[in-house]
Amino acid sequence: MDQTAAYQVVLFDLDGTLTDPKIGITKSVQYALSKFNTVEDNLDNLERFIGPPLFESFQKYYSFNESEARAAVGFYREYFSEFGLYENVVYPGIHDLLADLESQARKLIVATSKPTPFANTILEHFSLSDYFSSIVGSNLDGTHASKTEIIGSILSDFPGSQKAHTAMVGDREHDVLGARNNGIDSIAVTYGYGSLTELQNASPTHCASSVEDLTRLLV
Repeated sequence: MDQTAAYQVVLFDLDGTLTDPKIGITKSVQYALSKFNTVEDNLDNLERFIGPPLFESFQKYYSFNESEARAAVGFYREYFSEFGLYENVVYPGIHDLLADLESQARKLIVATSKPTPFANTILEHFSLSDYFSSIVGSNLDGTHASKTEIIGSILSDFPGSQKAHTAMVGDREHDVLGARNNGIDSIAVTYGYGSLTELQNASPTHCASSVEDLTRLLV
């Protein structure tokens, strides 16, 4: 049996893995930047905000100090909570993949850096929530945002034997590194927003270039 077929617990990132959130996230970032008189008309330039914690990204990419970054996250949420949540689309094939895994009695969990209330709303809106036994994200105050923390909290009650049959699926290096830091395998998907170089440098256990490829690995 292929090693991946033995995964009985599969953790899924949300943005860039289950759904393509580009429009909602980049427009929300654009809105937040406008509050600081920073104009960014090209949404493609804001794709780098998809995946990592927002607080860190505003500091990294726009040199905001902590106070400015915190305010920027607040402005981001003004737009995102009303519009951006729904400017999103489920990747073709995801519903079928999750249904197949569910039919095989796999345990499916969402592990996302997005605040848990937003993740719940998105998954419910796109009829994905029923596939998952748990949805674990960050806190609205910005804590519990790193993938290492999020995955660690999910695995805290797992026996070692269960960890050996658990994998994290995601599109950014944070997913791969978070999995490694917690002693589980990772599957990097290259159809999301992490570059191939970023993902290869993180050294995932497996790679999938499409949802179809991911399905062949897992089902």
